[in-house]
Amino acid sequence: TMEDKRHLGDTKHFCPVSLKENFILYPGVQEHAAKYREKFYYFSTPEYRDEFLKNPEEYVAHNEPIQAPPLRVCLLGAHGSGKTTCARKIADKLGLFHIQFEEYLQELILPKTKKKIGPHFDEEPEEEEDDKMPILLQELEDLSQTMTATETKKSKKEEAIKANVELTEEEEAIKANLIENQTLPPEVLDNIVPDWWRKEPFRSTGFILDGFPRTSEEAQYLLKQGFCPDVAVYLQVEESDVLDRLFPPRLKKWKEKQQKKKENKKKLKDLKAKIRV
Repeated sequence: TMEDKRHLGDTKHFCPVSLKENFILYPGVQEHAAKYREKFYYFSTPEYRDEFLKNPEEYVAHNEPIQAPPLRVCLLGAHGSGKTTCARKIADKLGLFHIQFEEYLQELILPKTKKKIGPHFDEEPEEEEDDKMPILLQELEDLSQTMTATETKKSKKEEAIKANVELTEEEEAIKANLIENQTLPPEVLDNIVPDWWRKEPFRSTGFILDGFPRTSEEAQYLLKQGFCPDVAVYLQVEESDVLDRLFPPRLKKWKEKQQKKKENKKKLKDLKAKIRV
């Protein structure tokens, strides 16, 4: 009611302890309310209410109004709905950091995987004919004596070392998430998400988080940790629009692959002919 609004404290309906301790605007709950100097304050938890009552002066405004944190936005939507395009424009206009969640995960394991992974990046499995190419090339080089046995051994050893880069448990979880959409465990999220709310320069500048949370588990994780976005936007797009947007580049990529396969078959044929000669 209007009567309640007139008597709300300096942080309005947001929890003053969450704001002071975590620099987060977390909506308080009327059940966890306290009255101080004829004003009502709402708290996110009963523990925070008790904390406030121990020393109210620490959480109320004095000479100047209480500073509000910067804007934190979660932008959600299906793949191809235009999240990243919108997020870049909003971030640029409002001076926020743009965090593309899946891209961030890719960068965490890119030093070891050497290429982006997942259904949007995976190449088709190599055909048997493609596998023969390096073997035949090696055979041809050995025959023409352009590569010594020592160099061959050394290059194969280097290739084996590159292929056997071990991923940590956390990196394996990220890889499984990107490829098979397996849920990221909370302990992995703990090493990624809190920094955007708690650490500089994100804490003072704010951000637009593009593509997170993606599941109800990830939303529950944010709630449990007390990481409240100020705004959550969901982009709803017609399937036909997504198809029009994503299909042409995919078709182009597929055509390029077919052309490459055709060229490889010709190279293979020429290689075999050279070896016979």
